[in-house]
Amino acid sequence: MNTLWWLGLGLLALPVLWHRQRRQRIRQELLATARFLPRADPQQLRVWRWTERLLLLARCLLIVAVVAWLADLVLPWRRDAVLIAAGTDSVWAERQIKQAGLYDASWVAVPSGDPFAWLARHDREWRPDARLLVLGNVPMPAMLPRSRHRVEVRSKAAAFASTEQRVVVVSKRAAQWRTMFAALDGPRRYKVDDAPDGAAELVVWDVPQAPPASLRAPLWWAGDESSFPELKKAAQADGIRYADSARGRVWASNAWPPAGPQAARRLFESWQRLHYAPVPYTMPSQSIAPTASATPSQSSGALRYLLTLILLGLFAVERILAHASRR
Repeated sequence: MNTLWWLGLGLLALPVLWHRQRRQRIRQELLATARFLPRADPQQLRVWRWTERLLLLARCLLIVAVVAWLADLVLPWRRDAVLIAAGTDSVWAERQIKQAGLYDASWVAVPSGDPFAWLARHDREWRPDARLLVLGNVPMPAMLPRSRHRVEVRSKAAAFASTEQRVVVVSKRAAQWRTMFAALDGPRRYKVDDAPDGAAELVVWDVPQAPPASLRAPLWWAGDESSFPELKKAAQADGIRYADSARGRVWASNAWPPAGPQAARRLFESWQRLHYAPVPYTMPSQSIAPTASATPSQSSGALRYLLTLILLGLFAVERILAHASRR
């Protein structure tokens, strides 16, 4: 309806037809004397009379507001702007804004993790000559973004935060498992514990006894499959059998614990690839030329909330006037 919204203005004829009233008026002319004039019947004339004009105005405005709300009208009011992704370093962002010459532009903190998805929903709000600068850790989209404005992207990959995760190892071969986790390098550290209680990120259960009910973890590595009956009908991928249980997802393999560095590396890579969500690739810095044929997203514009408030106010006024006219 965004392109044919003006057809809805024809609904304005409805309240006009409702509020018109035809009345007869006798038209008389004053004469000095009627002695020498022939007899003539009084002339009657039908004229239009408008009743309840305030109610008519309120209903017309209500119809206009409804048409505007359905058409989702958006007035291009934004000028040059800087879109800053969440988690962007403020010092680095100010330096990039000064280099681009957009320090006087409006700064918009993008609430979502994808600035281009947010821009597609609000692309109609910018004027045709507006310039856009996107800063931060911008994820690489599957296709080149299309916009009716020139967009410059200056990205910076976010540094991995140092974290520590608890790993519970219950095994007679605990020394081999500890050697593997101690060799792992990077911002993510693993604290190996042998106490089978509490919560952990990973549990290595390599004994025939069943684990306690108080021990919970998203992922279990079963060195001895007899303690996990769920593995009898387990599926297999990359040489690892896996199944879901009430305690969490269970992995099992006959090649555990890893016998060497290569086997440990393959297990660690499978763990990071299959268990954790992939880390988005950072989009390289570039300038995107405007595309005149870019189709804006059919989402709510900036006037949607304001039009909703206007609709509620006009509806309340119309009901009050209609109730007063009946009394």
